[in-house]
Amino acid sequence: MTILKFIEYEPKHQPIFKALNEEWIAQYFKMEKEDYAALDNPNEKILKPGGTILMATFNDEIIGTCALIKITEEKYELAKMAIVPKVHGKGFGYQLGLAVLEKAKTLGAKTVFLESNTILAPAINLYRKLGFVEIPIETSPYERSNIQMEVYF
Repeated sequence: MTILKFIEYEPKHQPIFKALNEEWIAQYFKMEKEDYAALDNPNEKILKPGGTILMATFNDEIIGTCALIKITEEKYELAKMAIVPKVHGKGFGYQLGLAVLEKAKTLGAKTVFLESNTILAPAINLYRKLGFVEIPIETSPYERSNIQMEVYF
């Protein structure tokens, strides 16, 4: 398996962070207010409240991203995870997921939460492989959300 490198998000990454996520969201759904808030201004929406964003690189090219949004001191949300389509199926999403969960642990997380949609079967399978389990759905700011999952450390 090819190993990715992970770097911390910097403001210069905002255009690719947005483009990677806009691509998959627009392919399956529609961009929503919460998407624009996070993708247009990740510093305010994700970083300042205590979250983080990882950028995955392969051969010095950014091929993926994933954010952790701080909910409480011990709970984070895995959000805005995307891998460029040309490298789908190579295990990069799993490697990125593992890296993000390790990062969550270093931040003090005991729980990582996510929202998704069951139409994204490969993503749901990936989350299960990473240890996420389905939980009862609570309110969501996303119309497209029809599944919520958590992993516990």
